[in-house]
Amino acid sequence: MRVLIAGGGTGGHIIPALAVARELVARHGAQVLFVGTQRGLELRLVPEAGFNLRLIDVGPLNHVSVVTRLRTLLGLPRGILACRRLIREFSADVVFGVGGYASGPAMAAALELGVPAMVFEPNAYPGLANRLVGKRVEAAALNFSSAAAWFHGAEVTGIPVRPGFFTIPPPAGPPPHLLVFGGSQGARLFNVHLPQIVRDLFDAVPGLTVLHQSGMRHAASTQEAYTASGADPARWQVEPFFTDMPERFAWAHLIMARAGASTVAELAAAGRPSLLVPFAAAADNHQKRNAEAMVRAGAALMLEESELAISGQLLAALTRLLASPQQLAAMAAAARTMARPGAAERIADRLASLSLPRRSETPIRVS
Repeated sequence: MRVLIAGGGTGGHIIPALAVARELVARHGAQVLFVGTQRGLELRLVPEAGFNLRLIDVGPLNHVSVVTRLRTLLGLPRGILACRRLIREFSADVVFGVGGYASGPAMAAALELGVPAMVFEPNAYPGLANRLVGKRVEAAALNFSSAAAWFHGAEVTGIPVRPGFFTIPPPAGPPPHLLVFGGSQGARLFNVHLPQIVRDLFDAVPGLTVLHQSGMRHAASTQEAYTASGADPARWQVEPFFTDMPERFAWAHLIMARAGASTVAELAAAGRPSLLVPFAAAADNHQKRNAEAMVRAGAALMLEESELAISGQLLAALTRLLASPQQLAAMAAAARTMARPGAAERIADRLASLSLPRRSETPIRVS
């Protein structure tokens, strides 16, 4: 079986794709080829994982200037043609689009060639490329059931999450611990606002400790802001980056985070209550929709970025949650109901089933 995986850009696209690729190899003996661009993390992560990567030239369409959009549209036929060539050269049995710049042209090329196509949509509201092809693909792997209306052959598989998240036990008893992180790069908004309220938060919640991931570029300034706050330095810690995130989740009673798809999947797997602050500039406002889905389930509270600037809002929200172990426990239980272990295996098996008809045919060759 030969599977072409197209897309990338951010870790939210490429890390789940790599998990699926490993399952394809382990469970089905598949040959896997990745297609991406020079712009994304796939340029580093895919070769590091031991998979072959081919690059195409394609740019963004969503939330960009008119000039950039026009340039991308003019170059799109070349991107689709390049993907057609790669599908033929690789004799792909199935094409898997994981989102990101390269996903759209690859999906279009697969549909033109009649090669089975499957998309991965981790967000509650689909991205532009997936919305355009969703009704024409054979299958779709989703994280939120609310996205199913956009796709043919939709299945709620969940997002591949490291197994360690699913085995995290409930946190130890009080005093409560607050974990703050904004993704791998941190969140400047958190770095600014948390130090401003941390002293008052410690006064309101006796014994509370805070662990804050700042991002590599902002570690020094965030550390300085906490120091300047006058808050007891024994009760807070700033780190630029966490390499052991499951262990950090295990320590936390409450997590304050962005609402990227991978983050909310990890929160669900770990059964951790959260205060979510969606990234306001996210494409199609998908982080807000992810957060809203968690709020509807009773697993999270949401504050928008603009609300953090309103005096007292963040302090009141954190105090209310941290002072109520019963509410945190209820939110944790609700988060667990959204956990979906075995996502990578289910996605890999679905791709294998789509490839079966192709494997009985003569492979496509370059003419």
